Amino acid sequence: MAKRGLKQKSRVKKETVPANELIIVLAGEAGQGIQSIESILVKAIKNDGFNVFATKEYMSRVRGGVNSTEIRISSARVRSHTDRIDLLIPLNDESIVHLTKRIGPATVIIGDSTQVHDNKLMNIPFQRIASEFGNPIYSNSVAIGTICGILAVSEEKLYADIRAKFISKGEEVASKNIDAAKSGYAIGRELYKNKIIKFGITKDPSIKDEILLNGSEAVALGALAGGCDSVFAYPMTPGTGVFTALAGYSDKMGLVVEQVEDEIGVMNMALGAWYAGGRALVSTSGGGFALMTEGLSLAGAIESPIVVHLAQRPGPATGLPTRTEQGDLNLALYAGHGFFPRIILSPGDVKEAFFLTQKAFNLADKYQVPVFIMTDQYFTDSYYNLPQIKTDGLAAEKYIIETNETYKRYALTKDGISPRGVPGFGTGTVCVDSDEHDEEGRITEDLDGVRLAMADKRMKKFNLVKKDVIKPVLTGPGKYKTLIVSWGSNYNTVIEAMKISGKKDIAFLHFPQVYPLPKETAAYLKKAKKLILIENNQTGQFGDLIKLETGIDIKNRVLKYNGMPFSVEEITKAIS
Repeated sequence: MAKRGLKQKSRVKKETVPANELIIVLAGEAGQGIQSIESILVKAIKNDGFNVFATKEYMSRVRGGVNSTEIRISSARVRSHTDRIDLLIPLNDESIVHLTKRIGPATVIIGDSTQVHDNKLMNIPFQRIASEFGNPIYSNSVAIGTICGILAVSEEKLYADIRAKFISKGEEVASKNIDAAKSGYAIGRELYKNKIIKFGITKDPSIKDEILLNGSEAVALGALAGGCDSVFAYPMTPGTGVFTALAGYSDKMGLVVEQVEDEIGVMNMALGAWYAGGRALVSTSGGGFALMTEGLSLAGAIESPIVVHLAQRPGPATGLPTRTEQGDLNLALYAGHGFFPRIILSPGDVKEAFFLTQKAFNLADKYQVPVFIMTDQYFTDSYYNLPQIKTDGLAAEKYIIETNETYKRYALTKDGISPRGVPGFGTGTVCVDSDEHDEEGRITEDLDGVRLAMADKRMKKFNLVKKDVIKPVLTGPGKYKTLIVSWGSNYNTVIEAMKISGKKDIAFLHFPQVYPLPKETAAYLKKAKKLILIENNQTGQFGDLIKLETGIDIKNRVLKYNGMPFSVEEITKAIS
């Protein structure tokens, strides 16, 4: 196949792409360092004053396959995934095959012709240049330099970031990576000067002071703001990101971090922490949470607070362990045997993830119930720049009381919430029992007396929980004809698609809390002439919950369940 030299004109250079943004995708097999490229690039681009969004997709393997990273750079804030690719840097032939559907007439493809064979390829000998510095492995730094050269990113800051990334491997390795990046930078400047890659992105100096945050980090920071003092987990993609993020704060924050032998132990250790007066988080995914369901019922029976971060991925069973889906709502909703109240929250963006997770700890403590934070792989692994999050007024609200000799853990109260004591704080005995129990926590077989009183007490508490629900968020005109309904990580993508559609009579209803369902839900739905449900699962689980609770069946359902998130283009087409 024909191979193109750097100075050769590209047949795609005359195609038009949006001038105010550039979408770059890097792809290669696991082990080729795609994620290292991403971590350096995104930081360097943001610190130079560009708005940036990054997300990744990867296969479940240590070596081989195809992993890719999408980096979207724009004059305006960008927070969603697109199908379009402006600049593709493949590291092998498999990357071209894997991304074929996203490669358009205007896509510029640059790569090493000894590794990639495509008739649109513009040859840049990444490996030969890297080998000049002693090792082909430095080709990643050549690619980093090339992209930063195209964008005219500050060289001084770029090389400082590269040094910080590689200095742990020694001065020689760090210096050679910097030298390789310098060679790539010169190539990138030439690509831009020759107008092979065109864009007109406006920098904003204030962006340099903003933070970069992904979904996992936002949940972790929200947990710390909520007073989380212990985290328990068994590693499972994509829930592990929150666990490792919190582990990074363990020394500074005095956090107890324990990788437990299995998810059964995870849940029980967390319940033990709450029983002792701690504030524990468990982080898991669908298959791991399945093992926690008995422990969840234990939480319901002993009326223990617990906060569960459930990061969703496609099932059944192991399914697609590194992909994304909103397929576990029913799992969280119906897990456990018998009735007990619970709260399910699902953030739409990283800022909301911070505040919802912080609130989750207060809700769990206040109502003595399990609270779920539901995310997914796309959400946890995507990140972008945003202003510093203001935390004024946030506090860890604790409801533990000091006990005395007359203390009863399950005292029957008017609102169903019994005073919660912990061992050692006061003189009372704090007795809990997984069997049905009396007010003091002792096992009972009094079916028509104590059993019914305790069941009714838990129902009273649920009725109280339903009065303290986070309201849905409406985006768009108050007088709408069409209403989009969705939850979780679809939020930013729907917002952008609505802007592109240009429709003036369409609005979007986002649910930060999906259970108990906000009481306003039915009123919002009844105002619309047309309803559209958008969910990243096969059956429309949230739509089914809405029908169950309100009697309103949203028949127009846009569902995706191939393991990938919705793109802006897909939702734009659906609502147009």
